[in-house]
Amino acid sequence: MVLHAAGEQLRLDEVPAPEPQPGQVLLRVAACGVCRTDLHVVDGELPNPKLPLVPGHQIVGRTDDGRRIGVPWLGWTDGACRYCVSGRENLCESARFTGYDLDGGYAEHVVADERFCLPIPDGYDDLQAAPLLCAGLIGYRALRLAGDAERLGLYGFGASAHIVAQVARHQGRRLFGFVRRGDEAARAFVLELGCEWAGASDELPPEQLDAAIVFAPVGELVPAALRALARGGSVVCAGIHMSDIPSFPYELLWEERLVRSVANLTRRDGEEFLALAPQVPVRTEVEVFDLEQANDALDRLRRGEIRGAAVLRV
Repeated sequence: MVLHAAGEQLRLDEVPAPEPQPGQVLLRVAACGVCRTDLHVVDGELPNPKLPLVPGHQIVGRTDDGRRIGVPWLGWTDGACRYCVSGRENLCESARFTGYDLDGGYAEHVVADERFCLPIPDGYDDLQAAPLLCAGLIGYRALRLAGDAERLGLYGFGASAHIVAQVARHQGRRLFGFVRRGDEAARAFVLELGCEWAGASDELPPEQLDAAIVFAPVGELVPAALRALARGGSVVCAGIHMSDIPSFPYELLWEERLVRSVANLTRRDGEEFLALAPQVPVRTEVEVFDLEQANDALDRLRRGEIRGAAVLRV
């Protein structure tokens, strides 16, 4: 499924099978998660993607010799810049990203730099494993950056939050979930996942939060989350794209509150999270679409109608 121009629907095309270059591995794709980042690329909210482009960066596939491996968002770094040599390869200025700079997994085959591929833990079938590779990884990094917060708020209950909630509960944190006003199905889902309170995104929780993670790409949620924080708390913005954050009074930031973003992921994040997921154990709830239904999956995601994560079956 190929994107030819931003704002257009993907087209089902027949293209030559990719040929691996030195250091790359060829995978027969089994499943690929559908991420909100894919939606931002297709809708033109992320600039200058490779075109034509095969989207998709939560790829589970198999090599010719039968190994099952995953391909995440971070597809290549230069390994030599000041960010890479200081353990911050997620900030590499020359980085290339799967399904954005590099063709991704909305296809029968994909090639990837083997150094950036990740082993898929046993106990997950291909469809369940796919969301771990971005929704899980970015959520895990956001959770780490939230520090040791006991009272944690999660804004926006899509693919990432439904995974992070399980990890946070495993760590003994108390969870407070925020959804769109009037979305009773989402509110029920939040409570099923172990949140002790669920309410609208513009409500204040019954207790002040030590940290909040904003998964929804809605800038107005940042001051809303700041209002919910205790002194010294932090708001972690977990998306790669967000609408503009409106102005807010300094008093919301005062008392050492913090706002920070999460950018991409490192291979260490991937290794740590994929080792942790079976211990929790994380269980992904997926809605499955055939490859040819990729536009339908993106439309459902755009309308906020996916419970858990959408996954393409290839």
